[in-house]
Formats: sequence, structure tokens, C-alpha cells
Amino acid sequence: MSTADKMMSQMADKGGFIAALDQSGGSTPGALKQYGIAESEYSDESQMFALMHDMRVRIITAPSFTGDKVIGAILFERTMDGDVNGEPVPAYLWRERGVVPFVKIDKGLEAEADGVQLMKPMPDLDALLARAAKLGVYGTKERSTIRLPSESGIRAIVRQQFAVAEQVRKHGLVPILEPEVLIKSPDKAACEQLLHDYVLEELQKLPEDARIMLKVTIPDVADLYDDIARDPRMVRVVALSGGYPLDQACEKKLRHNQRMIASFSRALIGDLRHQMDDAQFDAALGEVIEEIYDASVHKV
Repeated sequence: MSTADKMMSQMADKGGFIAALDQSGGSTPGALKQYGIAESEYSDESQMFALMHDMRVRIITAPSFTGDKVIGAILFERTMDGDVNGEPVPAYLWRERGVVPFVKIDKGLEAEADGVQLMKPMPDLDALLARAAKLGVYGTKERSTIRLPSESGIRAIVRQQFAVAEQVRKHGLVPILEPEVLIKSPDKAACEQLLHDYVLEELQKLPEDARIMLKVTIPDVADLYDDIARDPRMVRVVALSGGYPLDQACEKKLRHNQRMIASFSRALIGDLRHQMDDAQFDAALGEVIEEIYDASVHKV
């Protein structure tokens, strides 16, 4: 079996979850502060990203971070281009940890219009995708957000997501579409129903051999995306924590969605601190991994 086939099989069938280690420039200061590194401890963007890279390397080299439970990891572009012990990060993840590598490709969001935030233009996307494919990356992730149940706004979000996904697929990569419904939406359930309907509509237009993934906020209505997850073109439907506390995201939300696994970021790293020694760090990480894994594979 080829490496690509092994990665596809793992993403489609193996129990576990995807770690989202893709905090970008806007969210990095907050992530570092939560980790125990104040903004006063770095003086420019270069130092900030270096500290963030060190945190990510510490996570992916921790003994508890393996493909036994963490089946995939979404990387920030700079992390993808970095190295671990002299080896490119994507290669290290797969060869040494058994974790399938993805890369975040969006460049942030436009201002809100019609109740949604579309992705900003990505003029250098083809070059990024070519580099990712050469580094052995399996797939990509692209995020936009939905706040209001606007039919035209959500349709525009979905069409943009599928258009970018088509560009990704042409490079032999598997796209994760991430149209996030904000948990503070005044009508989250209505947004999610519209999103479901438009995603299913676009999904059914794809050729039978297309393979994509979908990352969504854990829905208010359990199993809302079940029919989408059953479509043979859908490798996996995964859930973002969206700001829910870890226990609520796992026990009250994710565990009630039968064909959905986690792809958490804030909920994954929230208990990790720079000041921990390696044993404490791995123990804290391992405890969170176990909780997210359990909610991803054991359902009610």
C-alpha cells in the first residue's frame, strides 16, 4: 500500500481525532499567553512565531502524541516549513509519530457581510499547495465563519469553500472545508440547517472519485451532518470546539454525534503551560488526548 493510500485509510477509518495546531498571526499571542508566555517576552513577529513553533514541537514530540489516538494534525504554514530534529515537520509527523499532516491554507477573513465572513483572496495558493504536496502533506484546511442565518450569505460561504477545495484537489491533496458557525450566533441552529443543506447540495455535484472532508461546529441538533458523513465522497466529518469548554465539547456535544470526530485546537492545548517540566507537560497533554479520543470514538 502506498503512503497516500495508508494516509487515506487512516483518515477514513481509524478511530481517533485531529489535532489543530494551526494558530495563525492573529490568534498566536492569545495562544502563547494561555501557554504562559506573555507578550512582553518577545519583541517582534519573528520571535513570536519561533516561540509558537517551539510549543508545537513540544506537543508533537511528547510521548502521548502518537497516531494511536491523534490520527491527524493541522499545521500552520510556517510549522509545515519548519523542522523537528532536522527533519521536515510533515515527514516527522508521519514517519515518527504515525500522524497524518495537514496545512492551514486560508489567509484570514474578510469583514462581515450578509451575516458571514468569506475568506480573503489567496493569490499564492497554487505555490503553497505545490510545496505542501512535495513535503508529503496529505490535506489542507480552509476556514470561514457564519454568524447569521442568511441564505445568500451561507450559500456564498459554501460556494467559496467548494471552489477552493477544487483547487486543492487538483494538487492531489484532500481539502478540509471549514465553514464555522459561531457558537455565539443568535440563531445557531438555523445557520447549521442552512449550512447542511447547501453543503449536501454541492457535495452531490462532485464526481464520484472526489474525496473531501468537512470541519464544522458541533451542531445543536445531534447527527445533523450524518447523511453528509455517509456520502462516499466525504472522507470524514470533524468537529471544531468553537470555544466550548473541553468537558462540554466532549461530553455534552461530540459524544452525541455518531459519525463525527474531534478536530480541536483551544480545547486541546488549554491545560498546557510553558513552565511545566516534560513529565508534567506530557501528563497534561495525555489526559486531554484521552478525553478527546474517548468522545470521538465512544458514542451515546
